[in-house]
Amino acid sequence: MADNPLIMLFLPICLGIIMVGLGLHLTAADFRRVLTQPRAVAIALFVQLVVMPPVCFVIAWLFKLPAELGLGLLLLAASPGGITANLFSHLARGDVALNITLTAINSVFALVTLPFWVVTGMSYFLAAENNIPPPTSKVMEVALLVIVPVLIGMTVRRVKPLLADAAEKPVRILSTLVLVILTLLAIISELELLKTYAPIIGLACLTFNLLSLAAGYWAARGARLAKPQATAISFEIGVHNATLSIFVALNVLNMPAAAIAPAIYSLIMYVTAAAFAYWLLRTSKQSHDQTI
Repeated sequence: MADNPLIMLFLPICLGIIMVGLGLHLTAADFRRVLTQPRAVAIALFVQLVVMPPVCFVIAWLFKLPAELGLGLLLLAASPGGITANLFSHLARGDVALNITLTAINSVFALVTLPFWVVTGMSYFLAAENNIPPPTSKVMEVALLVIVPVLIGMTVRRVKPLLADAAEKPVRILSTLVLVILTLLAIISELELLKTYAPIIGLACLTFNLLSLAAGYWAARGARLAKPQATAISFEIGVHNATLSIFVALNVLNMPAAAIAPAIYSLIMYVTAAAFAYWLLRTSKQSHDQTI
């Protein structure tokens, strides 16, 4: 997927436009509210940075993954949430301000935690240790693609609040359409990869993805956080930055096989995240109907 020029051109442009759309519905007060509720941030970071990477080791062991495929799955576990996590959270009525805050914080932490887990993984899977430089350039790309468009949207909302309100429904429809098109393009472009490696690592990626979504959601609900916050945390943990993982595998580690798990996962997560968003919306509607 990272090699497809159409997707690599289409994805940043569309995500940038949609992040502007998300910013249309956010104010500075939303972010101040997130910062006054540090429990949600702490829970998300703990599950993302501390719980899920060891879970990845267990999954790799249970499925008896070849060394470089297991390392690739760990790369994914150690990567921060992807930008599309914000998109899915928006569609599922999650706390988007929390999502954006977590994406920014996770991306900064990744400068330290990603090299740590990669070195640990290489020691475990390959019995080798290398000094892994932090992927600073890719983290900066994520920050720019998240923060700048959101600030543009927030500025429009402040200057033209009626326009921001009117854009809510069109932006939601556009977001859904983009995700559908992106998923179809990704599956079509990586069909051969799916045929070759899905039988080997597909079930492991699916298991890790479902556990990531569930761990984020139920850890938050168990801590008595509101459903919008639990939704945001779930997508932040379950929708990883596969592009960053692929970049590290190819350009830092020079291990093409380690890029396979993130590529397969990136296809799976769009489908499972869409299904999870649908379930969240449906359960919210049923709860609403029962209270009427």
